[in-house]
Amino acid sequence: MNALERLVTDAGFYNLAWQNLVMFVVAGVLIYLAVKKNYEPLLLIPIGFGAILANLPGAMLGASSGFVPDDAGRTTPLLQLIYDAGIRTELLPPLIFLGVGALTDFRPLLTRPVTLLLGAAAQIGIFIAALGAFFLFGFSAQEAAAIGIIGGADGPTSIFLTSIMAPHLLGAVAVAAYGYMALVPVIQPPILRLLTTKKEREIEIPDERPVSRPAIIIFPIMIAVVASLAVPAAAPLIGLLMFGNLLRESGVTDRLSETAGGPLINIVTILLGLVVGATMSGEAFLQPRTLFIFALGAIAFAFSTAGGILLAKLINLILPKARKLNPCIGAAGVSAVPMSARVVQKFVAGETKGRVNPLMAAMGPNVAGVIGSAVAAGVFLALLGN
Repeated sequence: MNALERLVTDAGFYNLAWQNLVMFVVAGVLIYLAVKKNYEPLLLIPIGFGAILANLPGAMLGASSGFVPDDAGRTTPLLQLIYDAGIRTELLPPLIFLGVGALTDFRPLLTRPVTLLLGAAAQIGIFIAALGAFFLFGFSAQEAAAIGIIGGADGPTSIFLTSIMAPHLLGAVAVAAYGYMALVPVIQPPILRLLTTKKEREIEIPDERPVSRPAIIIFPIMIAVVASLAVPAAAPLIGLLMFGNLLRESGVTDRLSETAGGPLINIVTILLGLVVGATMSGEAFLQPRTLFIFALGAIAFAFSTAGGILLAKLINLILPKARKLNPCIGAAGVSAVPMSARVVQKFVAGETKGRVNPLMAAMGPNVAGVIGSAVAAGVFLALLGN
């Protein structure tokens, strides 16, 4: 009888708490958005399923920054092993950047160098949200930095910074970051319509000269060196991003480039998503601060979008008429590549009945935003890191 009673009381069904049930619903929503709406499915499905696993009582499939094996030498849970090896060591996010670099074409940025400034301006939401989180909502400086980075719309950067600054917020920050990345087509068009006039949307962007092959090869090397010397804390992200791009552009390392942009990034994405989801236990995730994180993330993303647009409008005040920028491309300065550039293209083409198509011009600030968000993370680490 005692054995039967123990079997019942040890079962997961017996130990289910309301927090577990709520997290099953949250995970279901993430998976639904990925499958039905095609919102960032490569990350939301692993994150959603990881959250389910983390909330199965007794399954020992959660992960936490505070996990410490007991004196009896308890076996470390499976996903905790991946967390310790990939997140605590800061390994997985830079590997994602390696793959991103191998998939990124920086030519649109090199043909219009001024768009690098738009990518930088689009990081303003990061700092506005961080200041708001610190001064208005009582988060610590490290927590505020982790929340602010959501405004960069760069999931790996958000995970990288949060795992160092505020690992207890990892699940909420990652879900907010990838959630707002997925909602780019919903969030950005109203801001574009509010901050630009019909005349500005109709500005044609002149063609630029092709970029020389030496410039394409030198660019990733130069950016890796300059950015890492300026902000050493950003070197893991910037360095691997540019190394991946060099593999792509060198023309002699196709096998390495294809591996970095294919099998490697796919494997790392699976592990990263599952482990982030595994940190979303009901007790950790279902807190009032989670709502504040989502609200501040939305504010960060909105200000980042606006920052790129407004700087483009400011630059136009000093540019000759023939060289003026379509300010809508500034909205693509967030790091959601290439989704944000496509949103700008669809918006402008729709507003001008197909006469203006700024996709390639918008890719300039879009890829610049990847660099900008990594540098912003490095600035936070330099100022607030231990």
